[in-house]
Amino acid sequence: MRTGTQRGVRVLVGASLLSAVLGSIHAFSVFLEPLETQFQASRGMVSLTYSGALIFLSLMVLFGHRIYGRASAPLLCLFAVLLGVVGASVAAFSQTLWGVWIGFSLFFGLANGIGYGFGLQISAQVNQGREGMAMGVVTAAYALGAVVSPILFEHGFSNGGFKTAMMGLALTILGVGLMSAILMRGIHYVASTRTSHSANATDVWQMWLAYFGGVMAGLMVIGHAAGIATTFDPNRAMWVAPAVVAGCNLVGSLLGGMAVDRMAARWVVGGFAMITAGALLLLAVVGAPAILMSLGLVGFAYGGTIAAWPSMISKRVSMAQSAKTYGRVFTAWGIAGVAGPWLAGTLYDGTGSYGIALVIAAMFAGVSVVMSGWILRSGVQTS
Repeated sequence: MRTGTQRGVRVLVGASLLSAVLGSIHAFSVFLEPLETQFQASRGMVSLTYSGALIFLSLMVLFGHRIYGRASAPLLCLFAVLLGVVGASVAAFSQTLWGVWIGFSLFFGLANGIGYGFGLQISAQVNQGREGMAMGVVTAAYALGAVVSPILFEHGFSNGGFKTAMMGLALTILGVGLMSAILMRGIHYVASTRTSHSANATDVWQMWLAYFGGVMAGLMVIGHAAGIATTFDPNRAMWVAPAVVAGCNLVGSLLGGMAVDRMAARWVVGGFAMITAGALLLLAVVGAPAILMSLGLVGFAYGGTIAAWPSMISKRVSMAQSAKTYGRVFTAWGIAGVAGPWLAGTLYDGTGSYGIALVIAAMFAGVSVVMSGWILRSGVQTS
């Protein structure tokens, strides 16, 4: 194996390990009902924990390109580890929902932003020519963490409550994060100072709307996967739906990243949005018999969407401008992360069901389909 290839694989493994443990953020729906009971709070208020984490995650990705080249890869990994350990620990010992917001939403959200965002960019940079594959693997690892963590979280909660689950997360971040830093030794992100092609404001705005529609729909469902499933089927274990969504998310991430290396990414993005809209409408109409299939399709399409977009952007604007442009477009994810889960929780509080939320989420996915078509028609080429 060539030295360059060995280096690329080593970095990809390190980034994927850290991404996997941070991906547990997307298993938060397991804690919806327990935290409602613990803090006597509404579903909408508890949902703000996940929404807040996603907004801080997106802010770190937005400004990440300013710091990626200022420290070595191992130091950046350790910075993410420090934020994650502090965040999980603060959440574990909190006596109020505000404390959980500070720990889980602020610190753990920031840890996700630096760890996941940097992992995407450094993996693509050291695997040039295979950017889609590399970014897809890191994204799939992120989803893998969300597959495994619901089971571990529920086990921890059953054997000591929310505190035990969060302390287990803190210890896991510490151990896995140190391994990731070791694998990243000798690696530095190269922040280019060369003038290169970058997207103009119109391009970014159109991509932003297309991305927003797709991830808004996905995040509304992911943030409430356990609640949606138990609403339709009260006898279903809480961890099953989040695990199914995350597992399909993993498959979609791998296929989405590879697809962008092989075909026009604009068709990949539009196709995933159509799958999302169809699956949500199916669940809203059919109900209980379609729970796992529909949620799985949404997870698959969401994974493909978030894997396709960074690779698509890197191919469109060049690796030199990729982190900056992706950070701008990624703000759509942060806004969707705040609005989506909160909106779904508020609609549930008001109606006692997720029916209206599912239809609205399908409408947002439809926006993504339309905007992807508009990007194609207006000549915004992505591959």
